[in-house]
Amino acid sequence: MTDDPLALERQVCFALSVAARSVVAIYRPLLEPMGLTHPQYLVMLALWGDSPLSVRRLSELLQLDPGTLSPLLKRLEAIGYLRRERDPADERSLAITLTESGQALRAEALKIPPAVVAKLGMPIEDLQRLHASLTQVIAAAS
Repeated sequence: MTDDPLALERQVCFALSVAARSVVAIYRPLLEPMGLTHPQYLVMLALWGDSPLSVRRLSELLQLDPGTLSPLLKRLEAIGYLRRERDPADERSLAITLTESGQALRAEALKIPPAVVAKLGMPIEDLQRLHASLTQVIAAAS
């Protein structure tokens, strides 16, 4: 490794960018049969964890602004995986609820994490440490 502080191979942003693209590429063929893109999969993960969710809460969980989230929700609604409805407790708020087919999709999605781990070929302990490190980076950058 070079001593140059501007050397590409020394940049955390470069390593994160390439790693993110590479990992998302592993997900793509696993998600295609489900009709999902990776960002849509993240929305579904949040909703499988807790549904219904307000758009505001979903935006917080995914760390996406509502303007980015809205088209994802519209596409997921169009394919029948969720419903966007006014929250009866607060008419200003949209509640996002999984449909039956959205809930049923979870069973198929359970195959994805082990398939990704297998494709990466890394020990689960290394991936858990990586996750913890990335979570620290996210917190530090926030």
